[in-house]
Amino acid sequence: MNPETLTSRIQHYVSSHETDILKFMREICAIPSMESQIGAVGERIAAEMRALNFDEVRFDKMGNILGRIGSGPRVLVYDSHIDTVGIGDPEQWQWDPFIGKVEDGCLFARGACDEKGSTPGMVYGLAAARDLGLLEGWTAWYFGNMEEWCDGIAPNTFVEVDPGIKPDFVVIGEPTCMRVYRGHKGRVELKVTAKGVSAHAASNHLGHNAVYELLPVIAGIRDLEPQLGDDPFLGHGKITVTDMQVKTPSINAVPDEALIYIDRRMTFGETKEEAIAQIQRLIPESSRGRVSVEMLYYDEPSYTGFVFPVEKYFPAWALEEQHPLVQAGLRARSLIGLPDEPAGKWSFSTNGIYWAGKAGIPSIGFGPGDEVYAHSVMERVPLADVVKATEFYALLPGLIA
Repeated sequence: MNPETLTSRIQHYVSSHETDILKFMREICAIPSMESQIGAVGERIAAEMRALNFDEVRFDKMGNILGRIGSGPRVLVYDSHIDTVGIGDPEQWQWDPFIGKVEDGCLFARGACDEKGSTPGMVYGLAAARDLGLLEGWTAWYFGNMEEWCDGIAPNTFVEVDPGIKPDFVVIGEPTCMRVYRGHKGRVELKVTAKGVSAHAASNHLGHNAVYELLPVIAGIRDLEPQLGDDPFLGHGKITVTDMQVKTPSINAVPDEALIYIDRRMTFGETKEEAIAQIQRLIPESSRGRVSVEMLYYDEPSYTGFVFPVEKYFPAWALEEQHPLVQAGLRARSLIGLPDEPAGKWSFSTNGIYWAGKAGIPSIGFGPGDEVYAHSVMERVPLADVVKATEFYALLPGLIA
């Protein structure tokens, strides 16, 4: 069957399931899944996959939801994180953040863009690909996972723990404005701790203020960005102080400990060791014994109690434009009627930091929605794109060389 005929059949299949796809989308957004609590939404997704006759549907040890079609030698994973950030101040929402609203063809709801919007298309797309014979020789997985609080930890467990499989290719469903993306910057999360000596604020000369120890470090971070690395594709490195905590006996006492947290976005050519050293060089000589820098680790248990400790280092990655997976993605976009555009990149971080950055697995991104709306009270996704993405996910396996 030639690609054009196949595409037409896929589009007919998707059109006939449009009502079900959009109903599924509304229902998974209506189920809160904040703070990695994805059990309930995972059950709803599992029910849809069972109704579509997936060969295997189950939760893994971490609590991510898995759906498999086929048992061929080539392995393809469709990765969609189904946890979301919180809603922040409820007063900032003019509609229920989970039930949402539909206006101008868009669903406005928490998780609609980041990243539940890709799940319906992936689930129905894999079913369509199977029914049209495009999964011969493939083992294809839908992987609905938790990602918001630690990028890459879920795929790390996929490869190393359960099901213990290293895929040949991965498609990440983070929002891409319906373009093919092929990489993004990496990052490392750091903590700077300053120790002081407490004293009554009325006798502050007897103490040593830990907050003041951090002031030159904070100022140095503010001014550091122009000195960071650059890359023609991924762009310039970034650094931001994202949080500060102070420990003090009372608000009438000199603080004896102060901490800042740093988000350091790294482009190609930058290493975690150099990122740490850059901060260490900002510490005045007189403070070296009282101020320390360390990389953060993630060892929080998932909602199932599963613990998988990892360092919070996330490598930069990019798949070359001519890679067969990138070219298959661009070809799929063209066949389903989207305008030709070169492959792009995310400004934020995704599970690609493990799939491609650490494990070296060829990966691309494709998903409905625009990342600029992620984590905001205006989070939205065009419903037509949720449906259109299904065509892409269905067609892609038949185009990968």
